[in-house]
Amino acid sequence: MALANSWWEVQVLCDPALEDDVFWRFDSFGSQGTSNQRRGTACLIQSYFPQHRMELLNLSALALLIKQDALCSDLAAPRVTWTLIDEEDWSKSWKEHWQPEPIGDRFLITPAWLSPPEGNQRLVLRLDPGVAFGTGAHPTTQLCLESLEMRLTYEPAAVTLADIGCGSGILSIGALLLGAKRAYAADIDDLAVQSAIGNRDINGLTEAQLPIIHGSLDALAKIIDAPVDGVVCNILAEVIMDLIPQLHTIVTPKGWGVLSGILLDQSKLVADTLEQHGWVVATLWRRQEWCCLNVRRAES
Repeated sequence: MALANSWWEVQVLCDPALEDDVFWRFDSFGSQGTSNQRRGTACLIQSYFPQHRMELLNLSALALLIKQDALCSDLAAPRVTWTLIDEEDWSKSWKEHWQPEPIGDRFLITPAWLSPPEGNQRLVLRLDPGVAFGTGAHPTTQLCLESLEMRLTYEPAAVTLADIGCGSGILSIGALLLGAKRAYAADIDDLAVQSAIGNRDINGLTEAQLPIIHGSLDALAKIIDAPVDGVVCNILAEVIMDLIPQLHTIVTPKGWGVLSGILLDQSKLVADTLEQHGWVVATLWRRQEWCCLNVRRAES
């Protein structure tokens, strides 16, 4: 039974020979209903997923897997799109089902409209994610927060970092709660920027501590006053690989990175690209089909 009234409608326009594979992928991702119809020589398949169970990273992963299935079967690449339905109804109802959630050893992700449990000893990260920008429930977000926890618990307090594709701002805020001096955050989506600004205010942080801008790496490079100590990216592997050649331009020679949004079967390609551009993969952390790469600049 769905806990919310908002659904992702995913549409796949593909060769009819791919139909069984698409149905199987939908089922493996928890589809709550599927239909199909012929469109000329193609097949249009629709499926529905409760929004609270499918973040944008899941949808992108689903699309990637369907396209890979077509490639392996020597079929034309399908067109995969998704649309959010009944967003307003969902936005009112999903809050009733989201409770404070501990992540790692130190964080408690807490809905902005709730108080943390009595006697809580964890760092309270308050969040109102807006629409589809993350609540901390996705494995990649948890891996990133745990990586930041491991690193910043033992780093000097003057650490600075850049958060590319910040979404709700959860990683930047988490870093500051762990003692970082400043986190620069950027996203190309206006709604994400608004969400991050709102969450900065909810957590009592200042614009000086957490500058948030519209844009990507190039935009961040224009506002940072000195190279940062670390960079975090929880986006998608394809986007991260596009960023890798320029990452060194905003990070100190001894800088580090926390990179996620990467499917396990993409990790080698991302790692190889990092090594080609002067980075070393220190650890790979895995959760479900996702992984997080903890990296550092290679010694010159």
